[in-house]
Amino acid sequence: MRNRVDVALVKPLAQMQTHRFSRERPPPRERRVRVLQTTASLDDSGRAFVPFVVDVRFGSEWREDIAGCVYKGSGSIFVKKGDAYRPAAFLLGKKADPVAGVCEATAARS
Repeated sequence: MRNRVDVALVKPLAQMQTHRFSRERPPPRERRVRVLQTTASLDDSGRAFVPFVVDVRFGSEWREDIAGCVYKGSGSIFVKKGDAYRPAAFLLGKKADPVAGVCEATAARS
């Protein structure tokens, strides 16, 4: 899962964010992907996903930058923006509307 997020999200973001003599904030010096669970959770549709966080480092300290999840079967990646999850392509400049019910674990049923 970590490799999927790195290839499909982190590396394309790094390529997009090159700093060229502008007033915008320079890109982070380094990014890393942390998988938050060793076992997958299931959403309401019964699909398995694993949550992750992308941390960035500008100086010496790491801070959380992007939270999201990756689905095990399809490899689809969603990122959190506000209270909703959108396809990761949203961060790469593509129009993507929020998707209801993704990255939300079902409540334990008794």
